[in-house]
Amino acid sequence: MAVYPDTDALSQLAEHIRLRRASEVLDAEVAFDELNVTCTLSGLPGLIEFLRSDSGCRFSTLVDITAVDHPERPQRFDVVYHLLSMYQNQRIRVKVAVREDESVPSLTGIFPNANWYEREVFDMFGILFSEHPDLRRILTDYGFHGFPLRKDFPTTGYVEVRYDESEKRVVYEPVNLVQEYRQFDFLSPWEGAKYVLPGDEKQGAK
Repeated sequence: MAVYPDTDALSQLAEHIRLRRASEVLDAEVAFDELNVTCTLSGLPGLIEFLRSDSGCRFSTLVDITAVDHPERPQRFDVVYHLLSMYQNQRIRVKVAVREDESVPSLTGIFPNANWYEREVFDMFGILFSEHPDLRRILTDYGFHGFPLRKDFPTTGYVEVRYDESEKRVVYEPVNLVQEYRQFDFLSPWEGAKYVLPGDEKQGAK
């Protein structure tokens, strides 16, 4: 049996957070049965500490940190935090907008597991976290060029990796595509073609 979130309780929680952290919270709303809070960059550590320790919140678990790239915006990135309160059986999403030249306060002093999450966001998006104890790549190789989850990163990447049997080592080479890359002819119905496929005439027969 499916258990759905109590949207009234989430709305009350949103109002509680707005009242208690008015200087840090830019917006708090319940959308699609989930509570989303947008906060200021400088107010992020204070808000997260409040959500963890306040008796009405008790979000004791940092579930994930990720980001979204909006290249058209001056504040290019949204850094997104997901927290869980096992005491209240509630979840919350906290978002903060960041320019490309800004750094985000590290949460490792509040949630130690933020360490690897922040390293992953740095690796994939190039977002810096100030006062992080060991901010280096975690998924890509040393010397990797670019940030794979930015929307301006080429889908082919810049290099391809293979093991060279004669040199007995891994080598990096520029990407070399053996055919023209992803040139669709739009002959698939999934691409919005306007022609009739065999069997389509049966649709109007009824």
